[in-house]
Amino acid sequence: MSMRTKVLGLVDVMMRVPPVMVIDEILKIGMGLPTRLYPDKSIPSDSATASSESLPTESPSLSSVDTSQDAFATIKAFFGLGEAADQVTAAGGVAQAALEQSIENASRNAQSHGMLSSGFNNLMDELAHDETLSAMLSITTVKFVICLFGFLSAACIFMLWTRHLVMVYMFLTSLGLTFLSYWSNVSALALMEKSPCILEDLISLNTTRLLDSGGVVMSLAPHLVAQWFMGMLFAYIHLGPRFEMLQKSMPIIFASPIMVAMLPLSPKVIQHLPVVAGFTPIILTKITLMHSAMEASRTVYNGYQYAMNFVSNFGLSALIENEWQRLNVPNVLRVFWTIRIIQGGYALVTAESEQPLEFMAATEKLLVDGCETLTAVLGMTGVISMICHYIGRGFQWYLLTYDTDEEKSLGTVSAVLFYILALQTGLTSLSPDKRFVRLCRNLCLLMTALLHFLHNIVSPILMSLSAARNPSRKRHVRALSVCAFLVVMPLSLLYYLWTQRSISTWLLAVTAFSVEVIVKVLVSLATYTLFLLDARRQFFWEKLDDYLYYVRAFGNSVEFCFGILLFINGAWILIFESAQNATGGAIRAIMMCIHAYFNIWCEARAGWSVFMKRRSAVHKISALPEATPAQLQAFDDVCAICYQEMYSAKITRCRHFFHGVCLRKWLYVQDRCPLCHEIMMYTDKAEESTPEAEPAPAAQAEQPLRIYPRDDGNNAGAPRRSPERVLGDAPEAANTSSAAVAGGADAATSNVVEQPQAVSETWPLAASGGTSNVSASTSSSSYITASTQPPPPTATSAAAVATAAASNTTHMFRMSQDQQ
Repeated sequence: MSMRTKVLGLVDVMMRVPPVMVIDEILKIGMGLPTRLYPDKSIPSDSATASSESLPTESPSLSSVDTSQDAFATIKAFFGLGEAADQVTAAGGVAQAALEQSIENASRNAQSHGMLSSGFNNLMDELAHDETLSAMLSITTVKFVICLFGFLSAACIFMLWTRHLVMVYMFLTSLGLTFLSYWSNVSALALMEKSPCILEDLISLNTTRLLDSGGVVMSLAPHLVAQWFMGMLFAYIHLGPRFEMLQKSMPIIFASPIMVAMLPLSPKVIQHLPVVAGFTPIILTKITLMHSAMEASRTVYNGYQYAMNFVSNFGLSALIENEWQRLNVPNVLRVFWTIRIIQGGYALVTAESEQPLEFMAATEKLLVDGCETLTAVLGMTGVISMICHYIGRGFQWYLLTYDTDEEKSLGTVSAVLFYILALQTGLTSLSPDKRFVRLCRNLCLLMTALLHFLHNIVSPILMSLSAARNPSRKRHVRALSVCAFLVVMPLSLLYYLWTQRSISTWLLAVTAFSVEVIVKVLVSLATYTLFLLDARRQFFWEKLDDYLYYVRAFGNSVEFCFGILLFINGAWILIFESAQNATGGAIRAIMMCIHAYFNIWCEARAGWSVFMKRRSAVHKISALPEATPAQLQAFDDVCAICYQEMYSAKITRCRHFFHGVCLRKWLYVQDRCPLCHEIMMYTDKAEESTPEAEPAPAAQAEQPLRIYPRDDGNNAGAPRRSPERVLGDAPEAANTSSAAVAGGADAATSNVVEQPQAVSETWPLAASGGTSNVSASTSSSSYITASTQPPPPTATSAAAVATAAASNTTHMFRMSQDQQ
């Protein structure tokens, strides 16, 4: 990414921050609604009565507030800002107390005499005709409408394309320059009002008064220069009609009140000069607004059409993701929150206080103010997301692995989790002291989630190092050190919390998450150790699969139990601790339903399914006969599933040899043989339905197993073929077997002592059928495709080739026997 692209991206982010700050200020005043209409009910009724008695004499009206010192005092008081707000609050406090006393009396009447009593109806009539209540409701409605309009306008400006956003800022800047010019001219004329005539001094060349550093000329010079530059800037950025003469005369128009006021004019004329000077830019701004209104509506309509087309073609989630990246929302929120914290820190540093500023107290104040509104919580979420992202990247660098998947990034997961916790616990609606405590608790929960994610990073690395037999000790040491950190860190956290805090539902949740991390790490280490031991063994370890199953079953059982514990803990919080936070309770209920389905029900169903499949496979394997050492020596081949030497094996009904563990894993998928796709064991329905129709196959299955030994003399110098060459040598093996059988190989036929004459007559058909069966049994899975090939034959042993062909063509042999 070039420097120019980075700078333009930063400018785009900075232009989108002011709308977010406007939204934050609107949310800070509660959208204009009274955030606390009924204060503390513990106020004695005597004080409320006294306040109501003093109402006619002590309650000033809103218009009696002195606003002469500030031109915007009325607006500030209207929206609850500044010192004027304090005056208005003090003025309206008595009226609000009287109103609340009336409502309290009505509630008591309704409780004592019923809702239909005459006293309750009389009080309701009084409230309906109460002027204070009507004025409060009307003011609240107007404030809410204005705040809603400002909120929607700021949101729309935030979502504009960069080109339209620049035009909006140009319009707002030109409008701001107009008002700033008016204010500067008024201030300059106020300075000239009580001073001698400047024109007389210029004519008389009174240099003493003109060059006086404290004189009016030196005071007017900054105003005059500022007006000149504001006129030039307005001429450059305004979006109205651009006439050449008007553009050149704009600096003169802005500075004209100061220059005209030097003439001996009446005070009334001088007083209206700023208005006359601002008339031209106001007209240009109005023309711009009139011309831009249609374009703005067209832009909004085009944006709506674009969104609808995008949703219809790609879906709503794709639209949200595209707009999220276009608007660069995370960086905008981070910059907004950083500016907010810097502003709060500057206010704390510059505040006059007798006590010195403490670092911990200032940090607590900034963090509390940093999660005061929903937009502030979003900004804090963006900052926490960035911190967690770089923590994850640091661990990935330490483990010598790099995963660029943004959906699995630690920053994304932590951002979603932190914001859900903030909404679930009602972080913005708490008082400052409780908000800081809740924020610390949420960060502790986020830390445990961070440990879970780090385990998800290191666990696959451990498995790959152990399974691949990686000799790099550096990678092993790094992975094991991270595992040690994941064990020590939650233990230290639990020790501190249980020694410093009392037991609570939050502490139980943190404990469950921390213990779950420790169990996961121990399970990963146990699996890693088993794989390392298997790598050092010279023979096939048949019990490895059982040990792995027991270890993982223990870990999954512990996680399942903790999932149930967390569900019960969340239900307790929902019922007994979330009564005052309806929004947080609803979010908690939704998250509990998701947790109950995915982490409890789905896990239990998957675990039970694995257990039943394993149990069924064990029963099926136990029903198959075990190969004797003589049979294994006569077979003298590897397992067709794992390509490992066989020191013990199971024999299927179709007379194929496999490891018991490999065959059990295969039975998790299907009940047919990996080589010939024959059903590997008899079922009761098959035996009951076809006892008479197929006597020959049944009799054939009951015959004792015959093993055709290899010719040791022919096998002495034959090299063993690798599993990779089996696929390419299958047709050659089939042709060799056909040629050997057709030629009547003595080594093969001399071993068949009890087979009927039909066997020798059908050997060519069986061999060719075995070749077609192998090619036809190819499936989409690479594992099944490799497993369906026959064992690798030797190049010189005709007896071994004939044995392999016979073992792969049992089903075809039966079909040919039935046809004959």
